[in-house]
Amino acid sequence: MEALVRDLLTYCQVTKMNAPLEISDAEVALQTALANLTATISETGARVTTDKLPHLPVHILHLQQLFQHLIGNAIKFRSPVRLPTVHVSAERQREWWVFSVIDNGIGIELEYRERIFGLFRRLHTIDDYPGTGIGLAICKRIVDRYDGRIWVDSVLGQGSAFRFALPT
Repeated sequence: MEALVRDLLTYCQVTKMNAPLEISDAEVALQTALANLTATISETGARVTTDKLPHLPVHILHLQQLFQHLIGNAIKFRSPVRLPTVHVSAERQREWWVFSVIDNGIGIELEYRERIFGLFRRLHTIDDYPGTGIGLAICKRIVDRYDGRIWVDSVLGQGSAFRFALPT
């Protein structure tokens, strides 16, 4: 119940922050997210790699939340037959930075790729995978806050590539 209340509060607060006053370093946000996930990474033997990440006009807390939810999910929904690997990168495409969080996890069926970004949307029972079902909704709300876009490409049983585009 405590996790549910905390996640709902985070979801509601995303739009309360004013426009960023300065440019944020996505690498700093990523390192903070990884520090928060240290225990999970250690327990699972996950390997997280990254390319150089940009500076952009987005609140650093929002970037950190995006990375923490997406990497946390990549590790949570890992394959039972291989160690989890996650790679984080960004590519500039005209006036957008397109970030990718790519994993080798269980993947997502095509029919559920839009549904997973909804509030309380779960594809698995809480017994199989713990959580509140709010993490990806928070990610979508953050990206929407900047008029960006978030989506997933996935192959069932092979992994997923979560991508989000934010303005430069």
